[in-house]
Amino acid sequence: MDIGKVGIWFFLDAMTAPESAQFAQTVEKAGYKALWIPEAVGREPFAHAAYLLDHTERLSIATGIANIWARDAITMAAASKTVAELSGGRFVLGIGVSHKPLVLNLRGHSYDKPYSYMKEYLPKMKSALYRAPAPKEEVPVVIAALHPKMLALSAAETRGTHTYFVPPEHTAKARAQIGPEPWICAAQAVILEQDATKARTMARQYMKTYVPRLPNYTNNLKALGKYTDADFANGCSDGLVDDIVAWGSEEKIRDRIEAHLKAGATHVCILPIRADNESLPDLRAVEAFAPR
Repeated sequence: MDIGKVGIWFFLDAMTAPESAQFAQTVEKAGYKALWIPEAVGREPFAHAAYLLDHTERLSIATGIANIWARDAITMAAASKTVAELSGGRFVLGIGVSHKPLVLNLRGHSYDKPYSYMKEYLPKMKSALYRAPAPKEEVPVVIAALHPKMLALSAAETRGTHTYFVPPEHTAKARAQIGPEPWICAAQAVILEQDATKARTMARQYMKTYVPRLPNYTNNLKALGKYTDADFANGCSDGLVDDIVAWGSEEKIRDRIEAHLKAGATHVCILPIRADNESLPDLRAVEAFAPR
């Protein structure tokens, strides 16, 4: 499967279903080969992926990510094969362990050993009994991985990793660890806005969902050796904001995308955030950074 070097990642829950299909068609017409959709507390991602695939012709849909605590391994395997078969193989299964507040507090599952749970989950998913017509090709699987153990697992047992909320330094670190072959599909938030105050205000609005609220991201960034506790205080330092969210001119944002690719990313999925409305994608950015 060729998902291209640049794709789109976005929460589509602020849109109606027809609006989300229209957005997917816009992404496809712009030349992107992949659209990533997450799973949180909105639409069920496999049902939504099937709907979007039915309303597009060439675009691949990827889950970024489907939560392994939300369904057992047999159900995950069946869902991915069903969507892949229905779409003629235009589906990428991104899976992950999510975060303790979402798994323990919201879903009521134990989050004591997420790595072990993922390690045991993968063989169960691969060996799951499935008696419907299978897709012609095996569904590509990537794991949301930030830390060394999960990165190693993603390289050994799946097509690679989907990383999120990371600067290019993390992409380089991940590539050095897992070698040249596995995919690294790195997400990169972008804001096409040259006014620093406006751009950073929206960047902080986006970032507050993740740091310091979700420790996996904070701990991963601290492990790079570049950030201290002070960088995460009071809405995060300007330096951290600028490293996580690429904002400014088209050229400046293209440089960030290229930095991930030079660092070893196979694919960069951009989050086209509007400076005036976090809930809806910036169609200007979708057009500006489309593959040429």
